[in-house]
Order: sequence, then C-alpha cells, then structure tokens
Amino acid sequence: MKKYLIIGASSGIGQSLAEMLAANGNEVFATFHQNEFESKQNIHAHALDVTTDFELDFLPETLDGLVYCPGSINLKPFHRLKPQDYLADYSLQVVGAIKAIQQCLPKLKKGDNPSIVMFSTVAVQKGFGFHAQVAASKGAIEGLTKSLAAEFAPTIRVNAVAPSLTDTPLAAKILNTDQKRTANAERHPLNRIGQPRDIASMANFLLSEEASWMTGQILHVDGGMSTVK
Repeated sequence: MKKYLIIGASSGIGQSLAEMLAANGNEVFATFHQNEFESKQNIHAHALDVTTDFELDFLPETLDGLVYCPGSINLKPFHRLKPQDYLADYSLQVVGAIKAIQQCLPKLKKGDNPSIVMFSTVAVQKGFGFHAQVAASKGAIEGLTKSLAAEFAPTIRVNAVAPSLTDTPLAAKILNTDQKRTANAERHPLNRIGQPRDIASMANFLLSEEASWMTGQILHVDGGMSTVK
C-alpha cells in the first residue's frame, strides 16, 4: 500500500484522483479548505488553508507521492487586474505548493519511487486573452516543475499536467449555461469539455511505476487545444 498526499481533494480533479488512488488500495491523505468532507475507506480527510503557515503534522513518516491541486480561474481584462490579484494567485498556487513540497521532502525521500505532480494550464503555452493572471501563476508552476525535477533527480520525479477547460466547480461560471458549454466544447478539436477523470487519470499515471522514467515534463491533457487546429 502506497501513501499519497493530495492537497485540494474535496472536489473536481483532486477528488477524482483521491477516489482513484483509494480504489486501487492506496492510503490517501486528502486535504480540504471550504468544501468539507469526511474520511472514508483509505482516505483520511484533513482541513487545510494553504494561504496560511500550515503544518502537515498528520502525515506518516514515509510518503510516496504529493499532488498539489489548489488553483483559481480569474478571467479579466489586464487593465482591471491589480497587483494584489497576482499576489493572491501566486500565494495560492505557487507559494502554497512550495510550502507543501518543502515539508514533504524528507518523507518523499523515504518513499518508493516518489513523485510530485502539480497543475498548469494550456493557457501558459497557447496564449489566450483575459488569461494574464492565470497564466502568470501557472507559468511559475511550469518553471518550478522543471527546476525541481533537475534538483531532485534521480530520487524524486516531478511533473505537471496542463489541462484545458475542465468541468469542475472552479469552472462553474464559465460553464453556467448550455450555450457556454457548447461554445467551449467546440473550441476543442475533440469537441468536448474535459472531465475531472480525464485529468486525474494522467496524474494517477504520473504517480505510478509506469511513469518511472518521466520527470520534468508538462503533460498537455487538453482535448488537442495546444497542438491541433
């Protein structure tokens, strides 16, 4: 039985991944902030606010994987964004990940083929209007992924998943009408919006032995958005 920490596991991709790992007999330590949930078989739920100086004192001595899921989607014209907006996003998505990784590092070093997975977005490489705030923080995640992959090799693998629009609570405002859903689906070559399991499956793969020769990668799971016209 492997032991994994998923930060931000109360909904969407994190929840789907936690359930996937637990169903395969792994022990999952899953954190939530606003969307409280109860522990169940193989999943231990813990409240955590990543924007504070948190302590991961509930973890075992050995950890086989860390997945950092918290994110935000704040789509505004650039002239309406304030520096504080960028700082808040960076604190949530980048500084939170850094604090988690630093605390977990000694435990991961004791793990079995340990792996770290973070999340970027297709908007970093593709370039979309009104995505300046989102892409700035997620661009930092991609840089962090590659830098840590180099520094932690060969002991700990570090990769990131870069999805396109996925049907999660985070995207609720973007997908709150049938017309928006249809329009967003048609922007993708595969003609549909991503589902949490699509992205969670890639994260699950990156944690597994099947990905044991992969590190420093940004995997695009985006319905073809980043490469196909």
